[in-house]
Amino acid sequence: MSTLHRLEQTIASRREASPDESYVAKLNAKGVPKMAQKLGEEATEAVIAALSGSNEELVGESADLLFHLLVLLNAKGVSLDHVFGELDRREGLSGLEEKASRKE
Repeated sequence: MSTLHRLEQTIASRREASPDESYVAKLNAKGVPKMAQKLGEEATEAVIAALSGSNEELVGESADLLFHLLVLLNAKGVSLDHVFGELDRREGLSGLEEKASRKE
């Protein structure tokens, strides 16, 4: 099992815990808008680290970003395998072809 799949399972198991005992539960108690806001903050921090930080800072911020994405996906009932399926579907397409194939 991959690290991301293990993390997905951990997030799912902590979702119903007490918000006093689990950061995941605390985020879930605040709802999807707060989770989306936190994901945006982490994405911004990753961008800043990429532009002006060290590689170690970028690695840390990337881990935070992935964690918060998985929390949001879990809250929305979207599995990591569903996301991987979409990536598999896109494999072999150029980015330009894939973008052109989307409905506007």
